[in-house]
Amino acid sequence: MLETIWFLLWGILWAVYFMLDGFDLGLGTLMPFLAKTDTERQLVYRAMGPFWDGNEVWLITAGGVTFAAFPTTYAVMFSGLYSALMLVLFALILRGVSFAFRNEVDSPRWKCLWDSCLTLGSFLPALLLGVAFANIFRGLPIGEGGLYQGGLLTLINPYGLAGGVLFLLLFLVHGALWLAVKSAGVLHERAAAMAAKLWWPLLVVAALFLFASSRATTLFVNYAQTPVLFLIPVLAVAALVMIYVFMRQGAWWKAWFASCVTIVSVTMFGVVGLYPNLLPSSIDPAHSLTITNSASSPLTLKIMLGVALTFVPIVIAYQVWVHFLFKGKVREEDLAAEEGY
Repeated sequence: MLETIWFLLWGILWAVYFMLDGFDLGLGTLMPFLAKTDTERQLVYRAMGPFWDGNEVWLITAGGVTFAAFPTTYAVMFSGLYSALMLVLFALILRGVSFAFRNEVDSPRWKCLWDSCLTLGSFLPALLLGVAFANIFRGLPIGEGGLYQGGLLTLINPYGLAGGVLFLLLFLVHGALWLAVKSAGVLHERAAAMAAKLWWPLLVVAALFLFASSRATTLFVNYAQTPVLFLIPVLAVAALVMIYVFMRQGAWWKAWFASCVTIVSVTMFGVVGLYPNLLPSSIDPAHSLTITNSASSPLTLKIMLGVALTFVPIVIAYQVWVHFLFKGKVREEDLAAEEGY
């Protein structure tokens, strides 16, 4: 029972991370296409500035839960996928320092350098996280004793790349919608138009990925055994459609929240399909890492559950407060503030 609770918590934390940091990653990737002047680029920074570091707390939390609750899975994941995860880490570092360094020197070349770092540091995690999770859904070449028998190129397969493109498009739409919510004038119009354009390829890729999942993975086994679980992919499809409906109505906050539901539902579709596996083996199902053979002791799980129930609500309360505090649109007069980016 404890292992199942922690498995669900593990999946939910990853879903929340993708939902929250997804708009930062998407918006950072889109910045060269949306912001045409230095002032507009600063407004894009300002739209992300108060939130991005708090959003990444959920990445640390998800990684921490993997380490504390399923240490064997953590060891195999972070050793076998070392190269891919280091690329993600370096990209996130580039993205983080761009916020701090961009306006330290009043030089167009200097600002262009850090704007490029923001874009690259947003694009790579969005793509690589999708590739990584798609490969987990598909199964990794894990042999006896939990030894990963592949390399970085093992992850570069059609299904893995499809997952990367899907995550990237989810985050791009999410980011464009966020800027449409937070901006006004020409910048708002560009963001709204970009979200509308990207929705169509997202719809196509999502349908193709769902079909590919039925062929390349065993995710649908759990759904076939428990049909009520089909509510999760149905919710994902409904939320994706509602994004379009709300965009047509000009209800940008509602469209963004529908995008949140889409990202969470897509993530949970894969997580629920994995159960009870955490890292399925493509070599032999007997070598898969599951919630039973990779979990910590019951005592550790009990203690950590108490810690999670204490501190996760505090993090949620803090982030709700931050979003309430900075709920207004970003405007040029905000850029004069010390943290105006």
